[in-house]
Amino acid sequence: MAAGGGFQLDPSKLQLVADLEIEMMSDMYNRMTAACQKKCIPTKYKEADLSKGESVCLDRCVAKYLDIHERIGKKLTTLSMQDEEMMKKLQEQAPAASAQPPH
Repeated sequence: MAAGGGFQLDPSKLQLVADLEIEMMSDMYNRMTAACQKKCIPTKYKEADLSKGESVCLDRCVAKYLDIHERIGKKLTTLSMQDEEMMKKLQEQAPAASAQPPH
């Protein structure tokens, strides 16, 4: 039994899951970079290096983005586990309901 809920994925499905996760992380990184750059770095700047204020702003922006990403991931995992448990219960109830004679 696999740890993912009692079923095994074939290697091609595992590769697809890994590819999707890489794509999602890449997308999150690109959105975070664009959002934090827009918020913290003026479009017209005079110095090549970041100022202290820009660095602090970027640090906070990235920290918030990653914190929210982690919270959402945990919530989605919880919801997924609840859905899995509910589906298991429904599957267990279905054979029991069909085995009972009609009234």
